[in-house]
Amino acid sequence: MTLKKRDFLFGVAFGALTVAGLAVVKNADITLQTITEAQKLLGLEFTQAEKEQMLESLQEQPGSFEGMRALKMPNDVGFPLYFDPTPPGKVYDLPEGEPVDLSPLDGDRSARPERLEDLAFASVRELSHLIRSGEVTSVELTELFLARLKEHGPVLESVVSLTEDRALAQAAERDAELARGIYRGPLHGIPWGVKDLFAVEGTKTTWGATPYKDQEIDQTATIVQRLDEAGAVLVAKLTLGALAYGDIWFGGRTNNPWNLEQGSSGSSAGSASSVVAGLVPFTIGTETLGSIVSPSTRNGATGLRPTFGRVSRHGGMALTWSMDKVGPITRSVEDAALVFDAIYGPDGYDLTVKDLPFGYERREDLAGLRVGVPEGAFSGEGRFAEFYQKTLDDLEALGAELVPITLPELPLNGMFNLLTAEGAAAFDEMTLSDADDELVWQADNAWPNSFRALRFYPAVEYIQLNRVRMMLIQQMDDAIADVDAYITPPFWGSNLLITNLTGHPAVVFPIGFSEEGTPTTITLMGHLFDEKTILEAAHLLQEANGMHKKHPERFMP
Repeated sequence: MTLKKRDFLFGVAFGALTVAGLAVVKNADITLQTITEAQKLLGLEFTQAEKEQMLESLQEQPGSFEGMRALKMPNDVGFPLYFDPTPPGKVYDLPEGEPVDLSPLDGDRSARPERLEDLAFASVRELSHLIRSGEVTSVELTELFLARLKEHGPVLESVVSLTEDRALAQAAERDAELARGIYRGPLHGIPWGVKDLFAVEGTKTTWGATPYKDQEIDQTATIVQRLDEAGAVLVAKLTLGALAYGDIWFGGRTNNPWNLEQGSSGSSAGSASSVVAGLVPFTIGTETLGSIVSPSTRNGATGLRPTFGRVSRHGGMALTWSMDKVGPITRSVEDAALVFDAIYGPDGYDLTVKDLPFGYERREDLAGLRVGVPEGAFSGEGRFAEFYQKTLDDLEALGAELVPITLPELPLNGMFNLLTAEGAAAFDEMTLSDADDELVWQADNAWPNSFRALRFYPAVEYIQLNRVRMMLIQQMDDAIADVDAYITPPFWGSNLLITNLTGHPAVVFPIGFSEEGTPTTITLMGHLFDEKTILEAAHLLQEANGMHKKHPERFMP
């Protein structure tokens, strides 16, 4: 199959997550014969096996309309044809951005170690100091991480391709610049990896999917260009679940470095596992519905999902134009702030991106910060209850005030179809050409079947979903108006779905390990375009907790 080259909006991904607790009634009147007749109206033809596979989904589909149809929406609830998460009438008056204000380094982390390999798990902050001070060179670090990618990448199944020649040339140039007194900033000479749904000229951009495994796109994504300009050195293109779903790609399944028998979750699968295993200092991931939060939780990484409209998606795969977001996956919150500082802001291509400042300041405490705790978010005796409670206690010890809040309650049964409908449109050609049969994952809830089923989804219902979404945006703004941020477990209730629909930012970071030795995380959510507050608070919580400094023994140098 030949793919026409074109300009792409940056796309991002979501992990293999389901929305729990939604009762669905099957309509037995919808039969295989119904599908056979309906496809004539649409000018489509599916095989008997494909029709049998989608039958259950179509029988459940009418039930997802009921709550929305019962909701009496005023006529002035709009339809966001060009999605903007800003509530009507809202104006953002953010402080002018300042250089990222970092905490001081410990003395034993500011000098070159006896063995270079001991820098495998060093933070971007630490590596940046070593490069600028001349303790190590970019070429040395690039060779170190290329070697680790070659050694451990096959174990994790986290690497699609190395960019070795490009990386070594970039690293040599960064060292030469530094010798001439040219310093690009804290990412100067730092190796990194990118999720393989971003185009890089001269490389294959596979999107993790068999139909596109030999695809080359003749452009370089804005995210890559910006990190090039910041002085970072791209060493690898990393795995993602096929077409930004899950951790199964055309080469296998990306694994969790804490438990190789377990997948790393997705879809930023290789980005999260590679950072946690010490194969790269930082990566870029993407999220549509959990693709930064989920693999960061599974692997124990620190992930920043920025506000929708913060980072350009130009040059990447589009999955869902109104939900795709781009953000860093790192080993520490301060590293996430450093990377975000280099990538945010408009580029003239992705017109959803707003021109708003960002600044990160080092805080001594959280005095005056009001943190919302949604009703019921931490109730029950879950296996991670003690870790959650410690985090809440740490917030109060740092001076924050915990404030009870209630999140919106609207009928969300059909909202997942908003995502899937846009995805089905993005990959319409693949469905119509039967190239979807080449994808490795063919389960009922995998993309091939989901995209086929959404061809029968009514356009009127899609528009109504967007109008409910507008109501959700307004109600969410009201719900958190009296707090500076709020906190929940990573997959609590409908929070992940709600905040991906409304575009709110989140930072996720590890807070503890189970008896089996696998990590868990917590999430701080902020106001739209206020990554500053949640990053500053998360850094202090992370320092109080220290779990980000624990690394998987299997990958220690």
